[in-house]
Amino acid sequence: MKKYLVGILLFAASTSTSIAQEYRIITTIESIVPMGIGRSRILDHKTSEDYKPLTTERTDGRKSEQSDVKRENIRIENFEETKLLNFYSGAGINFQNISSNDAVVSSKLSTMAQEGWELAFVTSGVESDSGQTDGNGIFITRYVFKRSTVQAKQY
Repeated sequence: MKKYLVGILLFAASTSTSIAQEYRIITTIESIVPMGIGRSRILDHKTSEDYKPLTTERTDGRKSEQSDVKRENIRIENFEETKLLNFYSGAGINFQNISSNDAVVSSKLSTMAQEGWELAFVTSGVESDSGQTDGNGIFITRYVFKRSTVQAKQY
């Protein structure tokens, strides 16, 4: 019995747990190009990417080795793409499209919450249509989620 208790105590002493945060970003891009020409999507990466091999360090403030990092090493091929509607139709702003997008985005956010993700913060930006000669524009929103993960460490 003593050997059993000593074994359990040694195992417990050699193992500790720590709680780490895991982050995930979901991006929505909603086109504000008239006539339904633009593309609107929800994007969700399905592959983890380590930033370290893509990072270089400047030692003198000038010399950079970023040219050694190739763009093809950054691109991921496994992601989820959910179609959304464009903000504009032929007649202008389409409120039905905006409401439909809200329903789809809400569904995605609810699914993330059910999977244990907590919405940490939201940031958005817009590149808007600047008049008759500019038929371009997007509204982009990034939803940053986090969740706690338990990591056991063996000593």
